[in-house]
Amino acid sequence: MKAMSKWNKSVALLTALILVLGVFAAGCGGNEESDAIKIGVNYELSGNVATYGTSCKNGIMLAFEEINKNDGVLGKQIEGVVQDNKSQNREARNVAEKLVSEGVVAVIGPATTGNVQAEEPVLTKAKIPLLATAATAPEVTYDEKTKKVRDYVFRVCIIDPDQSQVMANYIFDELKLKTGSILVDKGNDYSVGLGKTFKEYFTAKGGKIVAEEGFVDTDTAFKPQLTSISSKKPDFIYIPAYYNQVGLIIKQARELGVNLPIMGADGWDSPKLVDLATADSLNKCYFTNHYSVEDPAERIQNFVKAYQEKYDSTPDAFAALGYDAGYLMAEAIKQAGSPDPEKIQQAIADIKGFEGVTGKLSYDEKHNPIKEVSIIEMANGKQKLIKKMLPEH
Repeated sequence: MKAMSKWNKSVALLTALILVLGVFAAGCGGNEESDAIKIGVNYELSGNVATYGTSCKNGIMLAFEEINKNDGVLGKQIEGVVQDNKSQNREARNVAEKLVSEGVVAVIGPATTGNVQAEEPVLTKAKIPLLATAATAPEVTYDEKTKKVRDYVFRVCIIDPDQSQVMANYIFDELKLKTGSILVDKGNDYSVGLGKTFKEYFTAKGGKIVAEEGFVDTDTAFKPQLTSISSKKPDFIYIPAYYNQVGLIIKQARELGVNLPIMGADGWDSPKLVDLATADSLNKCYFTNHYSVEDPAERIQNFVKAYQEKYDSTPDAFAALGYDAGYLMAEAIKQAGSPDPEKIQQAIADIKGFEGVTGKLSYDEKHNPIKEVSIIEMANGKQKLIKKMLPEH
């Protein structure tokens, strides 16, 4: 075979290049119409609060699965880009940077306040909306120093002042308990903030706090604090902390013979609480939460059934909040009429009367949802819905 001339080689190479570019362009053109809408899912899937993040992620992905089965949004499928922040602030920020680089149009999560605050500057700079599921501190959406709303941050959960107010009202008005004590995780803003606002609301009603104690997240023995509290003879103990600490505290309290009612907040909600504390120890314990699996409403029971079928477990409040966040984000994209991040941000702000499993939701001027708070009683290791109460504003 005769060798190909330089001219012929150049023509052949040019022809091949044109063909490749043509195929590539055709492929890109086709994908432009069928590309999924990417939404970041940044959660604590390992580490200290992995049950929170895993439940939220499961709820979100169930919502996306249902939405995609019903033709998605704007004729496109939703793709949840799931990342593990390992329950670490720095990693939450790293994950946010990675999600931005991957072209997400919005981010849901993380679960905890600290991790949301760590990623917020990254997403705000990129003008990508952030929907927090369980970050309950007021500062998440509102900067107290500048007195400005964080434009790109929203949440689906109740805020800490609302749940501490509802618990204070319930204890004072309905349980008729007038003297209390508070035990907080001194290194956790969530815990400290709830303790502070609970004290303010309870004492404003005429109640009295006779003892205040603290611990750090590495503590495993709480008998000194419990002994000190017991010596002051309060009617109850308020412990706004995470389940992994609360379970040990309650168990040790009962072992000491401290049989007072013990109250808390949404950080208690985990399947592991009963394992840590034991069912008997949790009797006479109450906490505020975002929803109850026992609520007979059809919307809630349909969700519970679907979640149990998919994950073979009962959905806690974090799963319910994730589910609501998935649907709310899809609704915002639909209302925006485009997967453009800035249009989605405005659509979220305009949400009114969104019907979720954790309640009907509209946003106030600080991007906080206006919704009811559920009060849960632990009875023989099971959660029992006592009532729902709207915070007083």
